[in-house]
Formats: sequence, structure tokens, C-alpha cells
Amino acid sequence: MPKNTPSSPEPQHYFSEDPQAPSRRKEFAVTGTDGELTLSTDAGVFSQHGLDKGTSVFLEVMAKHEGAPIADGSSLGDIGCGSGAIALSLAVRYPACTVYAVDTNQRARDICRENATRNGLANIVVLSPEEVDPSIRFAALWSNPPIRIGKTALHELLELWLARLDTGGAAYLVVNKNLGADSLSQWISGLSYPTTRLASRNGFRVLEVKAQS
Repeated sequence: MPKNTPSSPEPQHYFSEDPQAPSRRKEFAVTGTDGELTLSTDAGVFSQHGLDKGTSVFLEVMAKHEGAPIADGSSLGDIGCGSGAIALSLAVRYPACTVYAVDTNQRARDICRENATRNGLANIVVLSPEEVDPSIRFAALWSNPPIRIGKTALHELLELWLARLDTGGAAYLVVNKNLGADSLSQWISGLSYPTTRLASRNGFRVLEVKAQS
């Protein structure tokens, strides 16, 4: 390489902590049983062009799934919140609970906060993973987990957060079938978290993972 040739910039991923990609804001809508949410997203954030297929499938499935009752005042979590489609949907469904929207990406956290404010949702707390009090136990976790961070990192992430489920709690994950949904389900089951396929649609699996008894 010639001396004065600059090195190639680091690639930007939606799981980068501080993405440097120029801002390219876009708006999109999320329609649920309780009405419509209007959100913004941006370059350098997961699903930068709008609502992604996996999250769309997930929200459709969860809108019809009752699950175990969740008590008022419970803590709920969206791990890898991106611009906040899942977190905001959780906050609407459980207005008397606190929703922790968690992401390593600073730009994603900023946009998620803006989206929560824009939609009048005061029960969302947006934090980096390190900022979440480790003593908090979650009645439910909803997530479109960051599969592309690699298997080892993904396993570490899931082990960390699944261990924070409260007694009787459950995690709900959407995973692309072609990106290892079935093998991931088997791996989670091997950790003694009862795991079942809640739905399979449009190439995605929605998994229900119950807390260890």
C-alpha cells in the first residue's frame, strides 16, 4: 500500500456502539391491536429502511399470544431494541409496566428515546446493556436478537439475559430459519430453559423460552 493511501474505514454494523454513517432518517408505521405507532429510523441502526420482516412477523404473532399474566409494575425488556418497534409495542400493551429498551448502539438508543416521546410512552427506559441494574428481574423479554454478531457473542448475550428472567417469566425471540433458528432453539433447551416454537411464518421462527424452574 502506498504511504499516503488511507486505510479502509472500519465497517459499520447495526451493533456498532457509535456508528459514523451519515444520518438518513426514514419514518415508518407499526400497526397493532391498540392503534398505530409512528417511528423514525436511521442509517447505522438495525432495520434502517423501516420495519423489518422478522420484527413484523414477531409483532403479528405476539399480538395474538396471551401468554402468562403479567402483573402491573413488572419489568419487561427488549434486548437489541434498535429504533424501538418492539419496545414501543410492549409499552403500549403493558402501560403499567416498565419497559427496558436495551442496545449497544448509541444512535439506536437516541432514536428509540425520540420515538417513545413522540408516541407519548413514558414507561420506556432506554439504556446500554451495562447501564441495566443487574438485580432487575424481567417478567418478559421480547427480542429480535442480533444474530449477525456471531454465534459465540450471541450465545453469551442470550445466557446473560435469559438468566435475568423472573420466576415464571418468559422470553420471546424471532429468528430467521435460514440463520439457525432451529439449532438455536436446541441450544437454549440444552441450557435447561424449556423452549418451544410458538409460530413459523415467512421464513422466521418465533420461540417461547420459559425461565428455568
